[in-house]
Amino acid sequence: MWAPNGKFHFFVYFCGMNTMNDKQRAEMHACRYYVRLGDGGVECRLCPHHCRIGDGKTGVCRSRRNHHGTLVSEVYAKPCALAIDPVEKKPLYHFHPGTTCLSIACTGCNFRCLNCQNHDISQASPDDVRHYDLSPEAVVKLCLEHLCPGIAYTYTEPLTYIEYVTDTARLAHEAGLWNILVTAGYVCQEPLADLLPFIDAANIDLKSFSDDTYRRVCGGSLHTVLDTILAMRDAGVWVELTNLVIPGVNDDMEMIGRMCRWLVDNGLDGAPLHFSRFFPHHKMRDVPPTPLRTLRQARLVAQEQGMRHVYLGNV
Repeated sequence: MWAPNGKFHFFVYFCGMNTMNDKQRAEMHACRYYVRLGDGGVECRLCPHHCRIGDGKTGVCRSRRNHHGTLVSEVYAKPCALAIDPVEKKPLYHFHPGTTCLSIACTGCNFRCLNCQNHDISQASPDDVRHYDLSPEAVVKLCLEHLCPGIAYTYTEPLTYIEYVTDTARLAHEAGLWNILVTAGYVCQEPLADLLPFIDAANIDLKSFSDDTYRRVCGGSLHTVLDTILAMRDAGVWVELTNLVIPGVNDDMEMIGRMCRWLVDNGLDGAPLHFSRFFPHHKMRDVPPTPLRTLRQARLVAQEQGMRHVYLGNV
């Protein structure tokens, strides 16, 4: 974490009350992807939820609020977590291995994953988590000062604060830095297309190859995530994928085989695939950790389907 004295320490995030008043909300950064409705409400067009938001209310992500007919981001330039990480932690194993990145996160997520390990910040409202005030220019300056070659937008769902990510990533490219996106990939194609020219690498959390599992466990849909993966491939972004294997939820080997077959059929056989071990978290504390034999079996299935770089994580 970045402390006020300019030194970095181990990653922690702020928790506590930081309530904004109406004047401060009026000064929030306007969002780019929404339409005004006739009743004073707005409809957010960032992700497929298309939240219809009344005045003073927020969407599913909790960080995009309707302020008198203008959709504003309450977390723009207000990260709640900063750290210097090895790039392998994202995880990215085939993108500048052995280097570090400045990791940054704001509160918010447009999923409601029952197993979320960062739920204290991803499932929190901005008012409930203390933050830094750090403009895009300040993020880039901080990255350069600490000799990090790139920035990672991570820990929560960076697509929910896409305006902050896009503005920071653009400046990072101008400064010769690269940008990493760690995301669940639940976003509409127009805002994604605006962001991708500034993204160099991404790890996409492919949570399952079942639309039913996405709905029950995450509150989303599979096809949108697959569209995101293909859009990144087509944009020349270096893609790696993570599949957290949860016992009784997405550990069916036939389904894992279909997932890997889809990746191979879509030219992603060379994309590193990380099967990650589940440990009890959040609302899945009664589910046991993933047996190592399950992960090894998943790796074998992936290799049999043609995936060339398969890794096991959290082991």
